Amino acid sequence: MSEHYYSQNPQSKSSPRKWYYQLRGKNFTFESDYGVFSKHEVDYGSRLLIERFEAPLVPGGLLDLGCGYGPIGLAIADSYKGRGVMLTDINERAISLAKKNAQHNGVTNVEFALSDRFSNLSGRQFAAILTNPPIRAGKKTVHQMFEDSKNNLLADGQLWVVIQKKQGAPSAMDKLKDLFGSVNVMDRSKGYYILMAKK
Repeated sequence: MSEHYYSQNPQSKSSPRKWYYQLRGKNFTFESDYGVFSKHEVDYGSRLLIERFEAPLVPGGLLDLGCGYGPIGLAIADSYKGRGVMLTDINERAISLAKKNAQHNGVTNVEFALSDRFSNLSGRQFAAILTNPPIRAGKKTVHQMFEDSKNNLLADGQLWVVIQKKQGAPSAMDKLKDLFGSVNVMDRSKGYYILMAKK
């Protein structure tokens, strides 16, 4: 069976490397490795989500759901220093890298949890949840992430999702409309959609 970046404990050989990337006007240092998503650069969809995100008016923490090595959560935490940001992933190597990357970039308003979706978040609720969902895990898993996210948002909280049209953006929009009543397309670029749904 081939290994995916949403494996809990990647068995692929570890060979970490550091590189640099600018997000929201700041230069970041990232350490990445085999067995995590988009290990050589911040993928276009994540970059678009990072640049377009605006925190909601409702006070409260933010969640990067499926954080990988941390570019979304760390860039957002750096922009919103007055808010706590939780980064979660099922992938142990990803969480380890995200913690290192927080240290590399001096981002301190963050915490981390090894968690299969919300399994280890003990009923916590958030003002906003951001996700670049693991499309290869299948539509059922991705749509369950949307359902779980709604349950873990505060009133007036927002779910932000990046997804490619060819990888299920239309069905994702339908699912979010069913769950939230409406969905906003915040941006569209190179086949990627930034979707926002408000609880």
